[in-house]
Amino acid sequence: MKKFVSILLACLLVALSAQAFGEVVRIGATPVPHAEILEFIKPMMAEKGFTLEVIVFNDYVIPNTEVEQGGLEANYFQHTRYMNNFNAEQGTHLVAVVPVHFEPMGIYKGKTTSLDELPDGGVIAVPNDTTNAARALLLLESYDLIELDPDAGITASKLDIISNPKNLEIVELEAAQIPIRLQEFDLAVINGNYAMQFGLWVSTDAVGSEGSDALVYRSSVNYIVVKEGNEDAAFVQAFREALNDETTIAFMTEKYQGAIVLALDIDEIAEVLAS
Repeated sequence: MKKFVSILLACLLVALSAQAFGEVVRIGATPVPHAEILEFIKPMMAEKGFTLEVIVFNDYVIPNTEVEQGGLEANYFQHTRYMNNFNAEQGTHLVAVVPVHFEPMGIYKGKTTSLDELPDGGVIAVPNDTTNAARALLLLESYDLIELDPDAGITASKLDIISNPKNLEIVELEAAQIPIRLQEFDLAVINGNYAMQFGLWVSTDAVGSEGSDALVYRSSVNYIVVKEGNEDAAFVQAFREALNDETTIAFMTEKYQGAIVLALDIDEIAEVLAS
């Protein structure tokens, strides 16, 4: 009888603990700004009945495979172009559910201190994943460093370069490696999250950066992503409410000083994505 009572009490304590701490939601994120933003909303998620467990990654692959395989309920680091390309290549079933922000990609100085000083034959590093490589090439084109086939658009690759007046060498590297190796190159195009992680701010340190033109903006907003079938899960709505909270918006606006552009209005983003 005593043994039965002990087991019953243990079960009751587990139940009460689960009720107290709420449903655990595991979410993968890159360190800056994604994990920082998630840490900020933890108390709000707790008030909504969810214990947020933030797992930090320094790559773009594992957070997606973990969501697909059920090791994570969600992730937050990517835009829809990357996600759609990942789904097509890996056979995954990822879905973007909550738009949060757009990170302008920047051109950062390495051996060369400005665009004007870029030498003939200069070397520029760009991300090696298909979607961000295209985005980087479009950015270089916007500063007249190269010219791309007009039909390439957001699928551009090095093969689409039709004019390269300075005979620039474009080197493709894993996005996370570029800021570490920045001084090996004349210039480098760096994703916003990795730039911020290494103390580089697009508003003050970049020698060139993206604008929020429709071509880039509509496919480069970073989302909370889940596996297909979880789009209407209660924790998704909790994320939406917490991220749209005025205190969260104030935190992101003040902390990142133009390094991110907020993209939280669901109707507005849906309209842009449909255009």
